[in-house]
Amino acid sequence: MTLVDWILLGGSAFLLLLGVPYAFAIGLVSIAALVAIGVDPVVTVQQMVAGIDVFALLALPCFIIAGDLMHTGGLSNRLVKLAMVVARRFRGGVGMVAVLSAMMFGAISGSAPATTAAIGKLMIPEMEKRGYKRSFAAALAAAYGPIGILIPPSIPMVIWGVISNTSVPRMFFAGILPGVLMTAALVLVCNIHARWADIPRVDTRASLREFGLATWDAKWALLAPVIILGGIYGGVFTPTEAGVIGITYGLLVGLFLHGELKWHMLSGIILRSVNTSASIAFVISIATVFGWIVAYEQLAERVAESIVNITDNRILILLLLNLFLLLVGMLMDTIAIMIVFSGFLVQLGAQLGIDPVHLGIMLIVNLGVGLMTPPFGYTLFTAAAISEVPFGKIVKSLWILVLVELAVVGLVTYIPAISLTLPALFMD
Repeated sequence: MTLVDWILLGGSAFLLLLGVPYAFAIGLVSIAALVAIGVDPVVTVQQMVAGIDVFALLALPCFIIAGDLMHTGGLSNRLVKLAMVVARRFRGGVGMVAVLSAMMFGAISGSAPATTAAIGKLMIPEMEKRGYKRSFAAALAAAYGPIGILIPPSIPMVIWGVISNTSVPRMFFAGILPGVLMTAALVLVCNIHARWADIPRVDTRASLREFGLATWDAKWALLAPVIILGGIYGGVFTPTEAGVIGITYGLLVGLFLHGELKWHMLSGIILRSVNTSASIAFVISIATVFGWIVAYEQLAERVAESIVNITDNRILILLLLNLFLLLVGMLMDTIAIMIVFSGFLVQLGAQLGIDPVHLGIMLIVNLGVGLMTPPFGYTLFTAAAISEVPFGKIVKSLWILVLVELAVVGLVTYIPAISLTLPALFMD
């Protein structure tokens, strides 16, 4: 390893262990690396601007605002009620409702922490009433949050499409089956946990009339992903334009159809969305500098070659890649990881002959698991905040859920058809 390698990798690790925010840690080591290789640090500013000067990234604030508008406008409540009608009669049905609601909400939010917060606030108290321990309900909220980045439209999918020059609509199609698979796995865990904890089945099967009324009440929520994703897949509008359509739809439904969104709420929604978008943009801009240095020093190519030289067994290489992604996913922000390591991942994927769409889904599923695991899991901290359950108690209830999601990671990794079937059917 060269001096610059030690600065980039060792310096980043050291600063993160000291508790320095990842964006500042990456920025500091990037400046130090530029000085070490004799490049004018002005490059930092140039690359920061270039990193966010991408038209497709306009989709991010649009989807963030749209998701907040739809949640505040009552769409998530109606999705939960519909899921309750569908799954309540099964043992562990309330937990299943939470997971199914997360999948449906993911189709309008695109964010893992937002999914945990929106559904968790509604379902954690309800699960506790039905016999679940509050710690398990909070752990489940941390676990179903990552479904929000697998079910399209997904913010990480937009970012991967941009940085890897991969079709965003293809990424959206590719995420559907892995998202459904993750949902099914967590639903199964809820059923098994309810039997093990002897949680009684207290609800009866919903009548056809009740199902019809719940579906009708949720019609505008169900129509949102149809309009947004249907327009993208049908070529009517781009993902960026779809975000604007989502904002318009959220405003119309919340203000005029449901009436739960009030004009005075808009300033708070916009402020929250601006703060979130600005944070994401700052991480992307700083990580772009880091990524430029990685490319300049050919670090990605050298790491990829080192991994391939360890073994020529494709199964072992993919296992090593997954372990690496899980590790960094536990320590760093999802978006920062995608930007910083994109060069390495694309290079390794090309050497192994992995389809960029499949590689992107592998990355997002791995990072989704990282979002729910200590020490820095975003959905884990979100679940702790909304449930008021001590962090340690949630972690104790979390491990079975982590193991189940790791099994899904393995299936997605070694069975490419899970990711590639729908893009091949509908876009080729």
